[in-house]
Amino acid sequence: MAKPWEKIKIKTDTGEEKDASAPLIISASRPTDIPAFYSKWFMERLRRGYLAWTNPFNREKQYVSFENTRLIVFWTKNPKLMMKYLKQLDDTGINYYFQYTLNDYDIENFEPNVPPLSRRLYSFQELSDLIGKDKVIWRFDPLILTDTIDTSELIKRIERIGDEVYQYTSKLVFSYADINIYKKVTNNLRRKNVSYSEFSHDKMFEFAEKLSVLNKKWNLELATCCEEIGLEQLGIKHNKCIDDELIIKLFRDDKVLMDFLGYREPEQESLFDDAGSVKTPNLKDKGQRKICGCIMSKDVGEYDTCSHLCVYCYANTSEKAVMEKARKHNYMNEGIS
Repeated sequence: MAKPWEKIKIKTDTGEEKDASAPLIISASRPTDIPAFYSKWFMERLRRGYLAWTNPFNREKQYVSFENTRLIVFWTKNPKLMMKYLKQLDDTGINYYFQYTLNDYDIENFEPNVPPLSRRLYSFQELSDLIGKDKVIWRFDPLILTDTIDTSELIKRIERIGDEVYQYTSKLVFSYADINIYKKVTNNLRRKNVSYSEFSHDKMFEFAEKLSVLNKKWNLELATCCEEIGLEQLGIKHNKCIDDELIIKLFRDDKVLMDFLGYREPEQESLFDDAGSVKTPNLKDKGQRKICGCIMSKDVGEYDTCSHLCVYCYANTSEKAVMEKARKHNYMNEGIS
């Protein structure tokens, strides 16, 4: 059984006492792009010590304390606004790394409110120069097949990006679009008249073979996100986006994180001493899909709040839903809810 997050008492901005979870690891976030749209809000909540989050399933407000937080994993397509707060974040002593989705669907306008690709490439390079390439993970996510985009076209687009960023990252993560399992995605694509097709097993392998060949000039670590297909023979792993092995590599000096992961430094008494190996089978995030490899974290993003309005997004019901939520709520109050 995974270790539960500690429960503590907090006082809200209005002086009320509330129960709050106090996670060590925060995901910010899968359902919405906090760095792109809510950096100021997030840093203000960090300063105040807590935030409020609305459960998407029961619509109940929950409180999340930063008291024990040792790591924040940011997910973004545009980190530019968050970059100006990184010095403040460093001053808190909290560790962080970025999952940076860098796609090329500009022609199709699948991501209508992201900056042009040229600007996103520059931001990727700038962020890497600021915090180090191992802390900036490139995601091409999701891969989409349409009547004008086949596997060869996807490879061409990835190559254009990779040639610009391979020296600024160590890893490329990709996923195949799962469209029919998400009703929201299917509806959004139909509204936009996107003629899409699902990836067959053969198409998945065909793409992966091409990518493996392409990667010979970059030598990046390749990994799939939430995919059942095994591609190890092509040098492609199953990814963990909230990744215990990466956390150990980057933040080994953080004793609290290392204790949580069950990691011990090798004693160096024997060439065969495996005391430094990490064993975290019980830390899988049970709130994610069965095939997801992530260890547990607390995601603080909310549905229907991401203004990128990507046509393939599972977290937005529709553009109208996002706009209505923006009108009804003050995102700078206690949470994006």
